[in-house]
Amino acid sequence: MAAVKTLDDLFLDTLKDIYFAEKQILKALPKMARASQSEEGKAGFTQHREETQGQIERLEQVFELIGKPARGKTCEAIQGIIAEGEEIIEEFKDSSALDAGLISSAQAVEHYEIARYGTLIEWAKQLGLKDAVPLLQQNLAEEEATDKKLTALAKGSANAKGKQAA
Repeated sequence: MAAVKTLDDLFLDTLKDIYFAEKQILKALPKMARASQSEEGKAGFTQHREETQGQIERLEQVFELIGKPARGKTCEAIQGIIAEGEEIIEEFKDSSALDAGLISSAQAVEHYEIARYGTLIEWAKQLGLKDAVPLLQQNLAEEEATDKKLTALAKGSANAKGKQAA
């Protein structure tokens, strides 16, 4: 008979999911920075890569706190979101709408991460993992700040520029 799964198991499973996702995002960000047509976009993707490295390190601390090896679990959702971003880069590479598309892809990533971190924080509280909560909250705060920056960049220039013919 299979072992009964608990919230502890679900927490670990989701932690592995976001760890895998962050590592995939780390690989994707340089490509997005190179593809961006604006200096603001290039700088934003580069800065977020540095933040993502810090987020991975905090996740590794959470794994350590629960006595488990830091190991990812394939996250098909993030792979799909990244693949959509790569399609936008290919399909709009010579378009004035490229940066608007890159921002849209990046926000899909951010919203996925925000959902995962919010869930992990609540589960960590429920499980009494009080030392994990601030680490996860810091990651969540960075993701929310990045989402706000992306919105500002889209509203400030990328969306309007995207309306123009290349």
